[in-house]
Amino acid sequence: MDLELLNSMLTTDIQKANLLELLERVKAGHEVILEQNGKPIAKIVPIARTPKESRVPGAMKGKIKMMDNFDDPLPPDISKPFGIMQ
Repeated sequence: MDLELLNSMLTTDIQKANLLELLERVKAGHEVILEQNGKPIAKIVPIARTPKESRVPGAMKGKIKMMDNFDDPLPPDISKPFGIMQ
């Protein structure tokens, strides 16, 4: 079945038979609306990809504050569930 000829609203029967094709359409940038009993129930959309921003060493300098006790051992009631025994 040529999904390019279909509207983006698809019935559950078509969805089951063509899941991989639907995912390929989504990867290509298309949105797909799934419907059941003639009613839209979900929309599959591509994940927005943003170009990686270049990291600049020291860009957060002065914006993050570590407490003086940052490296101190955790209290037993917090460390015990993580299996950290002190």
